[in-house]
Order: sequence, then C-alpha cells, then structure tokens
Amino acid sequence: MEKIPVTTALFIAGFGPIVIEAQASRDLYGRAFGIPFKEENGGYLHTESLNGANSFALWPLSHASQSCFGTESWPRDVPIPQA
Repeated sequence: MEKIPVTTALFIAGFGPIVIEAQASRDLYGRAFGIPFKEENGGYLHTESLNGANSFALWPLSHASQSCFGTESWPRDVPIPQA
C-alpha cells in the first residue's frame, strides 16, 4: 500500500454555512464567537478577517436556492444543504 505523505493545511479558501434563521445565526457567529462580519444586500454576511480562512460567510438559504434553482424557496423534495 502506498504511504500518504504528511501535509499541513495553511488555510481554507472559503467556507459558508447555509443559514435558515439569519438573526439566530448572526447572533451565534457574530456575538457568541466574535466573528466580525460585513453585510451585503439581502443579509449575506461575510468576513475576510478570520484566521485560517480567506473568506467565511453566512449564506441565507434563499440565496442558495436562487443560485441553484432560480427561485427564493428551496424545493421540498431536495434535502437542504448545510454549507
């Protein structure tokens, strides 16, 4: 069996949990964890000042739905993504 060499990750390019309850998520990540966010139109929150991540964002489910399906509502027959 081939041995996998030891590697070290320096950072992640980006990560964004998909959020259903925007205010509760903002409270958790912003207030409880102290993550400073910039807010864009429609409630999209992001930061480029989190150590270890080039970008971290809270992506509203309605935005993900619009991106994937062209509608504000996520289809009921499709599992809701987490990130």
